[in-house]
Amino acid sequence: MPEKFNMQSPPFDRLTAVQQKTLRASLDVAYFRAREIILQSGHQCTHLHIVIKGAVEEQSAEDRTIFAHYANDDLFDVRALLDNKIRHHYFALEDTLCYLLPKSVFLDLYENNGQFAAYFDNNLAKRQALLDAAQQQKNLAEFILTKVDSDIYHPPMILSHDLPIDKVTEILKSNALDAALITLSDDDQRLANTKPDMPYGIITRTNMLHAVMIDRLPLDTPVGNIATYPVLHVDEHDYLFNAMMTMTRHRLKRLMVWDGQRPIGMLDMIEILSAFSTHSHVLTLTIARANSVEELAVASNRQRQLVESLLSHGIRTRFIMELISAINEQIIEKAFELTIPPALHDHCCLIVLGSEGRGEQVVKTDQDNALILRDGLEWPQCNVIMNKLTHTLQRLGYPLCPGNVMVNNPDWVKSQTEWKQTLSSWSKAASAAQVMKLAIMADAHAVGGNKDLLGPISDHLHQIMVNNMLTLQDFTRPALQFSLPLTLFGNVKNDKQGLDVKSGGIFPIVHGIRTLSLEYHITDKNTFARIEALAKKNILEPDTADNLTEALKLFFKLRLNQQLDNQHSHNRLDLKQLERSERDLLRHSFHVVKKFKQFLGYHYQIRD
Repeated sequence: MPEKFNMQSPPFDRLTAVQQKTLRASLDVAYFRAREIILQSGHQCTHLHIVIKGAVEEQSAEDRTIFAHYANDDLFDVRALLDNKIRHHYFALEDTLCYLLPKSVFLDLYENNGQFAAYFDNNLAKRQALLDAAQQQKNLAEFILTKVDSDIYHPPMILSHDLPIDKVTEILKSNALDAALITLSDDDQRLANTKPDMPYGIITRTNMLHAVMIDRLPLDTPVGNIATYPVLHVDEHDYLFNAMMTMTRHRLKRLMVWDGQRPIGMLDMIEILSAFSTHSHVLTLTIARANSVEELAVASNRQRQLVESLLSHGIRTRFIMELISAINEQIIEKAFELTIPPALHDHCCLIVLGSEGRGEQVVKTDQDNALILRDGLEWPQCNVIMNKLTHTLQRLGYPLCPGNVMVNNPDWVKSQTEWKQTLSSWSKAASAAQVMKLAIMADAHAVGGNKDLLGPISDHLHQIMVNNMLTLQDFTRPALQFSLPLTLFGNVKNDKQGLDVKSGGIFPIVHGIRTLSLEYHITDKNTFARIEALAKKNILEPDTADNLTEALKLFFKLRLNQQLDNQHSHNRLDLKQLERSERDLLRHSFHVVKKFKQFLGYHYQIRD
């Protein structure tokens, strides 16, 4: 019946024309609401389900262990059709549409088409799943560890700034190129206002089309006048992953490749994707294409799977954090674009706070966000839209913040001027609550709308905190208030609920480093980057910086391992699940924290 059914994907491409016609005539369509049970353990299965749209989760009936997620074109439950019994629960994670193929039709096709049946053979399916998983990990490692070299980028086309638009158009067309680098003139004002280390602009066919058709510039206009400057670049032999991160963050299709002295290539997103077309975890593409919250949720739901794959392949935790942070940023920005009226995108800025702002979130945690409004903006529907945005993020898997630090709370929605006044007020107060609000804003990172609105507010925060020792003394106290989980004899101390690695280890390092960064006007938001910057300024001894970095990485890694193994998102470690070597490293790391807290107390003269 449905003409749009995809007969080109396996196993349906193995059917004869007559069998495909029979299948199509037998299909029906079913709609399932979010959280509705589709198949229930212990019951009989009457249809093969093929997902059209939405997402379905397969769970154990006993302990809710998650076995799989199904999305567009995935099918289930073949085993139940063959064994005549459903073993697991299947329920809709969101509103879901499925094709239904009657069991009798499926079994008839299975019995009369050997290739079709072979696809569903249980042993073969198991072997293929293992092969697919191994291939995915191989592709993933290849993607992450590949470096930018001449096999991936192409030589740059470099043109003079005084060439006219029509001539450049002909050159690009004859060379089958979309863009070229432009050598800017020595008297170009843009070079005078910046460091002219790279005196190149970039021109694209889109630039020239807009210049002629929208700005009505004459065809003999020099391309240097309309070239974009500066040109973002990637260094040769840098990781391809970093190039893609830059493209993703800045919404670019290409980067200049730089060898330290000159441009040697252009790297296009198409070339990256063609090199890794089989890579199954390029979620940014799914996010970019999403036109609805439902489509965005599909990408959001795959993040945990991506983290598990990366971790199982031995990818470093810090690397994983950077990737997931970029993906989270893209998801939240897309949610902003889908929720906020386009006319207001340039007049407000969505910022993320806490671990998301620092780029240190792996498993999704509570929403921590705020909104900056352009001074003078009249927006009567702001509260209504912000409630909708909070609800949208909740649907995407970001839980509500228990402290209500979210855009649906008017206290976290202010104009630029109001934010500056609020920060000044918080910096003068000694209450613990206001100190922590100030700390939260110190990690603010813009993800949606007019991101330039955050700059003046961050600058104001640094101005009022630099060398302000009285305020910094109050500011650093929370880093010292939690006791270390160490016994009198220096061993790791556990309790019935497990060891709280956040309060005992992660928070003292993160907040202490945040305090020092504000004192010495370090603008980095990520804790690891802040430690490196403090070491370069000789505020931290090299050994101290290295020890803090390694301790923090261990805390993050152990927490992440247990969160994934035990399917939770809290901060407590079960010491019984750690190997002896891990417990020894954990004990050493807490002693690093102990020493760092002593340094903070001495530096800020806290004698509590």
